[in-house]
Amino acid sequence: MKEVRASLIESISRTLSVESFRFSPEEKISFLPGQFLQLIFDEQNKDNKELNKYLSFSVSPLKEYIEVAKRISDSSFSQRLKGLNQGDEVLLKAPMGNCIFKDEYQKIGFLIGGIGITPVISIIEYIAEKRINTDVVLLYSNRTEEEIAFRKELDGWQQNNANIKVFYTVTDCQPKDNRCIAGRISKELVREKVTDLEKRMMFVFGPPKMVEAMKAVCLESGCRQDNIRTESFIGY
Repeated sequence: MKEVRASLIESISRTLSVESFRFSPEEKISFLPGQFLQLIFDEQNKDNKELNKYLSFSVSPLKEYIEVAKRISDSSFSQRLKGLNQGDEVLLKAPMGNCIFKDEYQKIGFLIGGIGITPVISIIEYIAEKRINTDVVLLYSNRTEEEIAFRKELDGWQQNNANIKVFYTVTDCQPKDNRCIAGRISKELVREKVTDLEKRMMFVFGPPKMVEAMKAVCLESGCRQDNIRTESFIGY
């Protein structure tokens, strides 16, 4: 783990509330798919939890740039992040986290809600770029279709790779797109879409309550305890 300065390349709108931020680091940050970093605005007080936050890498480690994504709120951290201009520098501390993808995994699955998608993007983009023959099933839940972050990228990866399957669920409305499923991620849905659950390494990322709920669904669906990998986002 080390501290590296990085300058903003661009920001990218993912949904009405989620934005990505791409940075060019002064030196290469080596990380594994699924890991996260700390973005530090208050360098004088590294313990400032309001201005120094943890964010997952939302990009493959094979890229030259670093990307993170966040749901923008009225918080001081969100507003500082959104207020960055091209070329502005930030301090990054990385890498962190043990919930990682390993190249030898033959079958993996994800039960994800909302902003928990960020480390999943890092993992799937890495698999797609490196052309690893891992079988991937992603169940991704949001309140509405408009809140599905990274949909263009996810659709592209599954169209170009028969081993990648993505299922979207929406909880607050009847979906317009017949590729979206109405309702929450349940044990019934998991059993229907992940028919070989006992053979898969299952990943759950997100805020603690979401992680706890999805881990329970995994176990109720028949997943082995030692095949579940979880990472609760810090700061929720």
